Amino acid sequence: MTVVEDRPITAARKAMIDSQLRTSGVNAEFVLRRMSAVAREDFVPAAAKGVAYMDRAIALGDGRWLAAPVVQGMMLQEAVPTLDDKALVVDGGSGYLAALVAPLAGSLDVVTPDEALKASRKKDYTLILIDGAVEQLPETLTKRLASDGRVVCGLVRNGLTRLAIGRMAGDDVALRALAEVGMPVLPEFAKARGWSF
Repeated sequence: MTVVEDRPITAARKAMIDSQLRTSGVNAEFVLRRMSAVAREDFVPAAAKGVAYMDRAIALGDGRWLAAPVVQGMMLQEAVPTLDDKALVVDGGSGYLAALVAPLAGSLDVVTPDEALKASRKKDYTLILIDGAVEQLPETLTKRLASDGRVVCGLVRNGLTRLAIGRMAGDDVALRALAEVGMPVLPEFAKARGWSF
């Protein structure tokens, strides 16, 4: 993970906080502090630096996207990472969400979607954040969650993406959709297409 030094708030970041996050119900002080401190323009291609704070997803190349600021603000607000958390971020390609979470969690590991699909012996993450929308949560991730661990991600249903949360119960995680929000879809977590008439 690349660590980017936090910088003082700029006019563009302040506008993002006031006109996008606060007006969308993202008002948790820890979220506003982190999103004020982390320079979003450091996580986009050079050609997109001027639009890094706009209320839209930004193409990163190779089919990857940085979600709109409100998406990551909502995810962070639902996750409420603490220093007691051992967190895992499945990075959507930018590294931005991991930079927001890093000082809030006790420890943080970051993997790509492809790495998330590989089996792991670890079963001790108390928080998993997936920086994108999934059609299904792979077993390779649920097996990494500690008992009562939680997941925050996007969920694709009927072509719409929604912010979703889940908690480990027994051997499975049931995701509960919270709010419709436009999120980049991670193709690695698509459901296998079955035969139909």
